[in-house]
Amino acid sequence: MTSSGKPGRPKRRTFTAAYKARILAAYDALPEGSPERGALLRKERIYHSHLEDWRRQQATGSLKPGGKKEKNENSSEAAELARLRAENKRLKAKNDKLTRDLGKTKTALDIAGKAFALLEDISNSADSGENRARSSMSISRPWKRR
Repeated sequence: MTSSGKPGRPKRRTFTAAYKARILAAYDALPEGSPERGALLRKERIYHSHLEDWRRQQATGSLKPGGKKEKNENSSEAAELARLRAENKRLKAKNDKLTRDLGKTKTALDIAGKAFALLEDISNSADSGENRARSSMSISRPWKRR
């Protein structure tokens, strides 16, 4: 508060490059669309737009420290390592999901193939039964005298 009784302007928060990289890695490590992502943002009191800005900075290589000065070499290597680890985890999760989906698809195709074979057998037996009935009618007709 100032001496006039009005609240002063709040101090703007600054984030270090290491913090940004750590939060990006933690966010990317969580499953897409999961409620844990929102919980992380609430816990850190940041918005999704922060992440978008930080990703843009990371992509252009200009992820600058927001507050304290850091060694650019170590922090950029750590940020790159964190980004690669998060991407690796995300790709592994995607691979696992696709593997499960492939298993389901193979099972469905196996079932469809068996159903087709069964229907084909039923159709063939119905056709052969119909032919036998026709041929037996022409050979012997006990109700009809000659």
